[in-house]
Amino acid sequence: MDPTKPILRLLFWESTIRCNLACAHCRRLESDEAASTDLATTQAMTLIDQLAALGAEQPTMPVMVFSGGEPLCREDLFHLVAHARGAGIPVALATNGTLVDANVARRIADAGITRCSVSLDGATAEVHNRLRRLEGSFEQALAGIAHLRQAGVPFQINMTLTRHNAHQLQDVYELARRLGAVAVHIFMLVPVGCGQVLGETDMLSPQEYEQKMLEICLLDGRGEIQMKVTCGPHYERIVRQQGLHRRPPMTRTSDISQPNPPHIPGRTGHQGPSRGCLAGMGVIFVNHEGEVYPCGYLPIRCGNILHTPLKGIWLGNADLAAMRDSNRLEGKCGVCGYRTVCGGCRGRAYAATGDYMAAEPFCAYIPPQAIE
Repeated sequence: MDPTKPILRLLFWESTIRCNLACAHCRRLESDEAASTDLATTQAMTLIDQLAALGAEQPTMPVMVFSGGEPLCREDLFHLVAHARGAGIPVALATNGTLVDANVARRIADAGITRCSVSLDGATAEVHNRLRRLEGSFEQALAGIAHLRQAGVPFQINMTLTRHNAHQLQDVYELARRLGAVAVHIFMLVPVGCGQVLGETDMLSPQEYEQKMLEICLLDGRGEIQMKVTCGPHYERIVRQQGLHRRPPMTRTSDISQPNPPHIPGRTGHQGPSRGCLAGMGVIFVNHEGEVYPCGYLPIRCGNILHTPLKGIWLGNADLAAMRDSNRLEGKCGVCGYRTVCGGCRGRAYAATGDYMAAEPFCAYIPPQAIE
């Protein structure tokens, strides 16, 4: 195995564009009618086989995250999960939880899915349902979580942070603990898809992001439950400024220090060497038509698995290579002393400037070198 080759750790697959919700911050723009272009079963199995072939040449097999849309809207979901598990691929499931009843939870457990993420964008029905645009979705998600717990399926809570729900950050954390979640992942809003409109009204300012990430850092420091920040790469700087990266990792069977980690990212600095923005670094996104992107929030097409094997895209695409080179970062990100552990959000940079190597527009930190 070539130690210089980039290692793919997680592949997010938009298994279907269909969804039973219409969330304000969703990355998708297509309607359910676009589901006619979802990868067919045989095509999806080709993607799985390509991932297994790539993973066989790495020290560890990548985790495959079945996302959407809502993956439980896909009729052949469990057939495809079985195909992935048979190929030695660890599988996780990203769901809104509203379609999880006792039977579905048992099927998830029996399928060997290592973890489910369930989205809760508030600790109360009023806040969650407003973002999810469906009355009763909060109660349905809690019911789904209860079924997962009863079936013995490890689950994490995902929260997308906006001005509308930022005041409930600690409340969601405490709710996740009471529910028995193994982790809480906080997603910082990226203004793409439907989130473009929300970004104009509900995006936190750079200073507000800084404050909220400090709050997350304090919660993380309690060591009670895994805390991760996704699409907030400057959190890597904050944990270092707070000294949290020196703390030993939490001892859990599901900790990301394990080989073949059964989690849905991102990673924080105190759990080992990492980089905040993992677009093209250890993560890749495949949409419902087989198009490959650096992540689900960066609309830079890198190829299609129906025409080019995943390995060729992962190792040979020029845009992915550029994103892996922190020396090519521009603006204040290019001179920042934390650029190798943060990297700035390439999705927000692209949304703001059209240049994915530009400076992160929602970071309040000014590197000393940028002042000189």
